[in-house]
Amino acid sequence: MKTLILSMVLAATLTGGSIYDFKIAGLDGKDIDFAQYKGKKIMIVNTASECGLTPQYEGLEQLYKKYKDKLVIIGFPANNFGGQEPGSNGEIKEFCKKNYGVTFPMAEKISVKGNDIHELYKYLQAQAAAKGFADPVTWNFGKFLVNEKGELIATFSPRTVPMSPDILKYLN
Repeated sequence: MKTLILSMVLAATLTGGSIYDFKIAGLDGKDIDFAQYKGKKIMIVNTASECGLTPQYEGLEQLYKKYKDKLVIIGFPANNFGGQEPGSNGEIKEFCKKNYGVTFPMAEKISVKGNDIHELYKYLQAQAAAKGFADPVTWNFGKFLVNEKGELIATFSPRTVPMSPDILKYLN
């Protein structure tokens, strides 16, 4: 019991701050300021251009367009799994636009695992662990869902397609 309480206190300490404290450079050269999304749900997805799951960009764009009034999707290109995002930020931006018509915000390429993990992903993974959620960053297209108050409310495995009932139940 002492161990459980100690681990809960430690998790709360490690997960301090808020999602709204983060500003990330975007593929378009402008900052993505999470504070501007207060009052909307935020889906954070690690992406890759050369993955078998890359067609999920299409579903992410559909989800974004359908729920634009209450949801923002932010893609985070990462080359952590199988070298499947080798391109430059410019190449990634062009690929997403040309092949999938992506209009949702895309961050510059970051690391989502390992020693050089980005602070946002450290924060999200600590939040997931503190809430007993599975870490979705096991491959490309793992998803975190944050509610309108900035609280992590769900994680989804890379294989969970964007328009799945598991995701839609949080939006309808």
